[in-house]
Amino acid sequence: MLYRKLSNTKVRIPAIGQGTWKFGEERNKERDEIDALRFGIENGLTLIDTAEEYGNGGAEKIVGKATRDIRNDVFIVTKVSAKNCSYKGVLQAAEASLERLKTGYIDLYLQHCFQSNGLFSFNTRKKM
Repeated sequence: MLYRKLSNTKVRIPAIGQGTWKFGEERNKERDEIDALRFGIENGLTLIDTAEEYGNGGAEKIVGKATRDIRNDVFIVTKVSAKNCSYKGVLQAAEASLERLKTGYIDLYLQHCFQSNGLFSFNTRKKM
């Protein structure tokens, strides 16, 4: 697997990962989605990208189930929705994501969509 340095940190992440858009939308596909993630992980795709918006949180739940016994072996990226980009909103959204992911930490937390209207303001970033 090819790894890249994450910005100016010492953290190295896989250059290729697995996305979960559309996961968690249909209950009858849960087993297949978990199995797909596990297959990818077993074959070196240990970076998993998800978001609170995917499947209304369902994708994060799938990721949590797929990684519950191997959490330290994966790098989870999730994203906060633009509608939650206030100081309080980000904290609440992060807590909800942690619960859905069934983990105590998120490896990389991103704003899902850039908002030119400044929803994720300098003041919010400063407080974080």
